[in-house]
Amino acid sequence: MTDSVLPGETNPLNNLFGGELLARMDRAASISAKRHSQKIVVTSAVNHVSFGMPIAIGTTVTIEAKVSRAFNSSMEVYIDVWIDNDEGNKIKANEAIYTFVAVDKKGKPTKIEQIFPETEIEKQRYDAALRRRQLSLVLAGKMKAKDATELKALFV
Repeated sequence: MTDSVLPGETNPLNNLFGGELLARMDRAASISAKRHSQKIVVTSAVNHVSFGMPIAIGTTVTIEAKVSRAFNSSMEVYIDVWIDNDEGNKIKANEAIYTFVAVDKKGKPTKIEQIFPETEIEKQRYDAALRRRQLSLVLAGKMKAKDATELKALFV
């Protein structure tokens, strides 16, 4: 998803509002999740956002969103935000990780297909998604820490 930063989307420093970037990332991630699941999807969580650098007015912004892992009805979507510099090169400016849930027409979670990572970065993000999911479940009290095998493996 590529767009330009317009005056009405900027703060007093003429940089893109963080909330505007969050909304753009949410739209791009929801399209990715919908394409993967072929279902209605809803944002379940914004797991991580890194505002690496400000994005100035007039900048061309490209948001790339890709499902990094699919579980039963939920999907982790990894988002990379790129900007074009003055020489026309793409620079990574920000990144985020969102979670979406596929639902039926009544809003109930529905089963989705798994993904099969191919590239090295896809494999890294796929593996890390399980650790992030386990951490989230432990913090929410939905999983006991002793059962978080992928997290435990990091410390053993």
